[in-house]
Amino acid sequence: MKSMTGYGEASQNVRGSRVTVQIRTLNHRHLDLQLRVPREYLAFEEEIRKTLRERISRGRVDLFINRSAAKPQPRKLEVDEALVGQYIAGVMQLKKKYRLAGEVGVSLLSNIPDVFHVRDLEADGTGERKAVLKAFSSALKKLERSRQREGLHLRADVELQLKHLKRIAAALEQAAAESASRQQRTAPGEEGARAEREEIDAGVPLPKGDVNEEIVRLKTHVAALTQVLREREPVGKKIDFMLQEVNRELNTISSKVPYVAVVQLVLQGKERAEKIREQAQNIE
Repeated sequence: MKSMTGYGEASQNVRGSRVTVQIRTLNHRHLDLQLRVPREYLAFEEEIRKTLRERISRGRVDLFINRSAAKPQPRKLEVDEALVGQYIAGVMQLKKKYRLAGEVGVSLLSNIPDVFHVRDLEADGTGERKAVLKAFSSALKKLERSRQREGLHLRADVELQLKHLKRIAAALEQAAAESASRQQRTAPGEEGARAEREEIDAGVPLPKGDVNEEIVRLKTHVAALTQVLREREPVGKKIDFMLQEVNRELNTISSKVPYVAVVQLVLQGKERAEKIREQAQNIE
């Protein structure tokens, strides 16, 4: 069992630069991938997405790839020759039209805006693919270990709540048996009718039916939840669904046998089920 929250980071050196991959996962109902990838690495972004979808079933995934230079990056001077040609043609046209003196020289052209551009040379993304994917793989492994560690803590807490639920189910079984015995004591007849009237006059609600089936199903759901925690596949959604069944049985029990002792036990059971549900929101 894995938690949906975790973190992993890894780096690789390549061509005088350092590539760092950071992966953070958070709770989310579905799988939500958010990647921040430098432009030079966009060619293999889909490969990274595919791997994430294969390894993570749900949760928000934030992935950042950062490329930092260990030394100054090479730069390149570019000249806009087309623009220079237009300037020269324009100057010559003005010179001829207005009979201006002087020559068009380097000093004039060097002062013209936008003629010269200095830009950084882009990294060769395809040549760095192996290093990026290696850093990504290492970060993903660290993330998985982080999620597994947190998953162990979540499982321990859920198992504790299930032990409480198991004891509550046993107590409900005993309370239901006492209720059945009480019903037998107030069986139809003069004495039974008199006892029933006394309970009604005292404001004590009468049981509406047998709850043995509901208690059996409740105990079955608790046992099944204990087994689910040991599965290797994602179980968060499965746990959430099974808790709905647990609550349904508890509601039916309190409805059929509305005695104070039974209702109190049902409320305790609902409290434990809610604690499990809260933890299930963190389970993949």
